[in-house]
Amino acid sequence: MLTTLRRQAATGLRLLIVFTVLCGIAYPLAVWGVSRIPGLAGHAEGSVITQNGTAVGSTLIGVDPVPADPAADPYFHTRPSASSDGVLGPADTSTSGGSNKAGDSTVLLDTVSQRRALIAQREGVAPDAVPTDAVTASASGLDPDISPQYAALQVGRVARVTGLPVGEVERLVAQATEGRILGFLGEPTVNVTELNLAVAAAPTRG
Repeated sequence: MLTTLRRQAATGLRLLIVFTVLCGIAYPLAVWGVSRIPGLAGHAEGSVITQNGTAVGSTLIGVDPVPADPAADPYFHTRPSASSDGVLGPADTSTSGGSNKAGDSTVLLDTVSQRRALIAQREGVAPDAVPTDAVTASASGLDPDISPQYAALQVGRVARVTGLPVGEVERLVAQATEGRILGFLGEPTVNVTELNLAVAAAPTRG
């Protein structure tokens, strides 16, 4: 009886040691090692954007900027977030999630209508010119990407307020645009975080 217990205890102890080494040491080290591979390290650390050695944002998180003067708004705006206090933003970056409202929700439809009217007024266009992604929140609520159509809608305002030529702003939008994955999956997107940093760094004229 005691011999059997000692043998089973020894077997259990050996398994504990083996799996502790494998799962608690070897596997985490292997994952960490893969994350250090050139080209993956930045993504593993949160895809942080740095300027002059200082972290200024992440390509994975879109934060809708708040202009000091709403009448002279120099920023490109992200999609709205369900976590924001107002219908447009800014988002609460500590909270990620959608509104979870059904497509026929009267509250959602009213919110979309308010967003469409506010964006149309901000950009000086008719409400029916505002693209869908401008008025609907993403599933995460912190999506940094917008459609090229929404970016194009904002080009005129950004150029006017910053003093940049329209062609220069369009060039910055093109630089921040990513095409379809593998050439056919999804739709082209514009990263607003990268775009606003490029606009801020561009020399203005006027």
